Amino acid sequence: MSDQTSGRAARFRPVALRVLLYVLLVLAVAPLVFPFLWMASSALKPPAEIFSYPPRLIPQHVAWENLSEVFRLQPFARQIWNSVYIAAAVTALTCALSLLSGYAFARLRFPGRNLLFFLLLSALMLPAEVTLIPLFKMLRLANLVDTHVPLIILPVFGATGVMATFLIRQFFQSLPPEVEEAAQLDGLGRLGIIWHIAMPLARPMLGAVAIIAFLASWNSYLEPLVFLNRVELFTVPVAITAYTDATGHPLWNVQMAATAISTLPVLLAYVLARRQITDSLAHANSR
Repeated sequence: MSDQTSGRAARFRPVALRVLLYVLLVLAVAPLVFPFLWMASSALKPPAEIFSYPPRLIPQHVAWENLSEVFRLQPFARQIWNSVYIAAAVTALTCALSLLSGYAFARLRFPGRNLLFFLLLSALMLPAEVTLIPLFKMLRLANLVDTHVPLIILPVFGATGVMATFLIRQFFQSLPPEVEEAAQLDGLGRLGIIWHIAMPLARPMLGAVAIIAFLASWNSYLEPLVFLNRVELFTVPVAITAYTDATGHPLWNVQMAATAISTLPVLLAYVLARRQITDSLAHANSR
């Protein structure tokens, strides 16, 4: 009898531990998931229910018209497209330039390399607000204000590009140079080494850089607020805050609906590239 009891206890113990683990994981994830659920719920609530007390997660009256109001009050579809193509351009340029500059700082020997890299990293110590006014004056003289050009070039040559260059440089410094030396003996030039050797090896790190650049551009708010004036040029973060009534007060139900809709492109990108994203982040963390 004691043997049967001990056998049952031995079989029950892994199940109990797994159930306990799942409960702990649900409790840990709940604070992160609840704001998303509240946003989705508020997107379908009438204005009076959003601040009702006691608060309700499930709306009593589903207001589907909130979703149509998002596109009626502003050209929100075009604004989403603005954010998508700007983030894609920033991501592509950041990956290309950081690959070249990171490889140069890691492999090439030229006078003042360390000093130049130190000056490059010092750009991370300056808040974006410090350089915003001189950049605005420079771009206004170039007739680039109220265009999407500043939203593309400033992240690429600003903090996002610097961080990407630093990550790529550190990645290449951790690789043994013998592979590239063997390619040089086979007759490959510097550009051939970058294309055929360096870029395939750096693909996981480039994936991590792409994620950082895309999210930084997608979530950018200050630069679009300063450089854009026309509603049809707005990006998603600025467009969401522009849903206000005649007195300037936020239309919370419409803002929540717009926020919920704006999360769909990012969620779709994650679903389509989930494996690549997780592999890139795991590889970057291992470095």
